[in-house]
Parts: sequence; structure tokens; C-alpha cells
Amino acid sequence: MGLKVYNTLTRKLEDFVPLTPGRVGIYVCGPTVYSSPHLGHYKSYISFDVIVRYLRYLGYAVTYVQNITDVGHLTDDADEGEDKIAKQARKEAKHPMAIAEHYTVMFFRDMDRLNCLRPDISPRASGHIPEQIELVQTLMDKGFAYEVNGSVYFDVSKFAGYGKLSGRNIEEMQAGARVEVNQEKRNPADFALWKKAEANHIMQWNSPWGRGYPGWHLECSVMSMKYLGKTIDIHGGGLDNQFPHHECEIAQSEAANGVPFVRYWLHNNMVTLNGQKMSKSIGNVITLDQFVSGTHPSLSRAYSPLAVRQLILNGHYRSTIDFSDAAFSAAQSGYDRITGTVQALRSKINSAPAGDADKSVLKELDIVKVKFEEAMNDDFNTAVAVSMLFEMAKLTQRLLENPKTTAGTLKAVDNQFLALGGDVLGIVPDEYPQRVATDNELLDFLIGQMIQKRAEARKNKNFAESDAIRKQLEDHGIVLEDQAGGVTTWRRK
Repeated sequence: MGLKVYNTLTRKLEDFVPLTPGRVGIYVCGPTVYSSPHLGHYKSYISFDVIVRYLRYLGYAVTYVQNITDVGHLTDDADEGEDKIAKQARKEAKHPMAIAEHYTVMFFRDMDRLNCLRPDISPRASGHIPEQIELVQTLMDKGFAYEVNGSVYFDVSKFAGYGKLSGRNIEEMQAGARVEVNQEKRNPADFALWKKAEANHIMQWNSPWGRGYPGWHLECSVMSMKYLGKTIDIHGGGLDNQFPHHECEIAQSEAANGVPFVRYWLHNNMVTLNGQKMSKSIGNVITLDQFVSGTHPSLSRAYSPLAVRQLILNGHYRSTIDFSDAAFSAAQSGYDRITGTVQALRSKINSAPAGDADKSVLKELDIVKVKFEEAMNDDFNTAVAVSMLFEMAKLTQRLLENPKTTAGTLKAVDNQFLALGGDVLGIVPDEYPQRVATDNELLDFLIGQMIQKRAEARKNKNFAESDAIRKQLEDHGIVLEDQAGGVTTWRRK
């Protein structure tokens, strides 16, 4: 089976066929760099990191573009309010570009810690003002845009396809549902391409319509077209950007160029924290620093950065995921089990008997690989793909218990861990840092191993052994808690 992806535009699973054979251009909406990134942002970037990794695994030459929004994103995500970066600059008494630079550095630092590959191109909106002005002028020349008092708006009534991505019609988009009606607009659903800047607005540029700054939607069309062409293969982003942001991108791009803008629209679903949407406006966000230090009130302990990656990949990118302390604990245990297995495997290779890889083991690895690729070809089903790493962990444990297992066999297993768990999922590194594990890490790993043995005993209906493991842990002050979905977590008494 070839790769199939769910196209939000057509609302169906489709065979993936790039515009140019062997090459893929993908654009993903990047961060608006006005405050600290948090775990709610990470699902999108981790999900699309794995998508890019898998496309390269399949042999495609991928150009990955992810923008940095450093101007034009207004506080209500529509056409009213204040620029988010300008507002934060006033709050911190800094220049807007200093704000943008500071939080851009924080964003990439976190992406590195989460093992997300850097995009091939990370363009900034403020660095593409001439191209944005040019696109606005093109839309005006073609009759799709109009100027009022120094601001320029896109006339949605002139573009027949407006609403095709979100499934909304213009009547449903009346501005009164979200913001006070702007009297400058011909139609309440019209959106800003260029905004007039007041005299004291610190972020403004010269344009044919006076001094101002670009609209948020405009920048992504300009930067994707500049680096990937008028029609791109994949455009990704969060489901919350489907409307109005992505809908507006389609309208202005296709109106200007007269060709389809995007072949495949991919949207990741949202994140909740203990059942509530994670949002800065609500105030329930967790930063990566708080996560790895355990200092957020909702966390009982510190976690590894890649426990976030593990948890996100345990689900599907199009599904909602609920972050909670119990979910993080289970993800940490799973990540530790994979890590511990690979470390034990690598430490044994040099001392194992010399010899080629066992053919029966190679057949088992092939079966795992086929199942892994089938899962990823089914719209990037990482949940099943991750489960294949645990199948490999079971195989590895069996091989390590056999003193006759050859170095060639262990090396073949390690190579597959690197290909599937490393190159694609980004969980298994080429090398692990040489350091002594902390007491907490050792405890979590050892208890995780006992939880796994208990799970296998219960699966085999050996309830006496299962109960004995639970009691043994309880005698040492460790309480096991069985969660919904077969997940077991632990806590101290």
C-alpha cells in the first residue's frame, strides 16, 4: 500500500502523489513569537516533524518551510485588535524585534530539545514586506481587493471558492459572531491584506496606500509561494488555523495566481490539559522548562523532554490528546522502556559472540518493518508505529537472555531501532549521552520493567504472579494505579 493522507480540503483519504515525482514541498504555519512557547504548541510541530521524516524515509527529496510570524498577527486572530508582538513589546518595554528575537530563540531551543528537525527554510514575515505589497497590488489589479483609508481588504464576494476548506458559507462568517463589525469593509467577512498604521505604531512600512503593515494571512501565502511555488504539495497546521487563516490563504493565493494553492491540506487536532483546552488566555499552559523541572502545579514530578514526544506519538495527529500527569507518567515509562532496551542492546553488541545475523530474527524484523510502514502509510498512524518499537523491545529482551545471540543479530536489531525509532519517530538517537542516571530515572525504569512484567502476566491470565508483583511494590512504598485503556501508572505512598 502506498502512502495515503487525509486531505482536509476534500474530507477524504487520498493517495499521496506529489506535483513533481520524487520531490515534496511542505509548508507548516510556524509560531507567532510574542511569548514563551508551551506544550500546547508542540503537537503540531512534533506531528509534522514526523511527517517530514517519514516522507524522507520513503525516499522523497523534501523541502520543509516553517515560517516565523513576527508582525501582523492581531490579538483576536481576525482583523481587529492590536498586533500581538507590538502589545508584548509595550508590556516588556522592549522593541518589537527584540521581543520577536527573544522568543524565536526560545522556540528553536525547545524544538531542539524535543528532537524536531530544523526546517530547511524558516522565513520571517518582516523580511518579506516587498513581496507582500506586490501580492496586494496584484489582487487589487485583478479586482479582488479594495483600499479604504490606507487599509486594503480582500473582497470575498469576488472569490467563488471562499469557504471550501472550512465548509462555511459567507452568511455564516458575519463578523458580528467574533468581533465588532468594521465599517470600512464592504462585506463583514472581508479580511485585511494591509492595515493602516497609526502614527505611534512602531511596526510600519511604506506602501502605495500609505504607511502600514501586512495582515497575518498574507505572509504565509507570500512565503510559501516564494520558496515552494504557486502550487505546493502539503500545507500543514493546527485545526484552529483552518478558519480564518488557511481559508484566507487559499482565497488570496488562488485569486492572484489562478491555479490551486495546495494539493493536500493536513491539520493536527488540539491539546487539552485535564480535559480543558490548553491556552494562554485561560492560563493553564505548561512550558518545557516547567515540564522538565516538575515545577508546574499540575505535575507531580519532573519528566524527560522526549516524554512529550512519546505521548504525542502514542496518538494520531488528527485526534485530540489530553495532557495529564498520569498520561505523562505513562509516556515516560514507555520512553524509558525503549531507551533502556536500546542501551542494553548496544552495551551487549561488543561482548556478544561473533557471527552473522540470525535469519529467523531478520524475518521477525521484516514483519515488524512491514507493519510499521503499513501504519505510517495509513495517514501517518504513529500510535501503531510506536507499538512496533515495543514489539522490537520484546524481541530484544528475548535475544539478550540468550547467551548464543550473535553480535550480527544484535546489530541488525539496533539498525532497525535507528531506522524506525530514530530516523522516522525521532525517539531513538544515534548515541546516548554518557552520564549517570539519577535515582529517579533508575527508579522509574525499574518500576516500568515490573509494570510490563505484570501486564504480561495479566495478559496470560497468571493473576497470582500479577498480584505478587503489585504486593512486592506496595511493600516498598510503591502504589500501582490501573487507568482506562490498559495504562498503569505508579506513585509513592
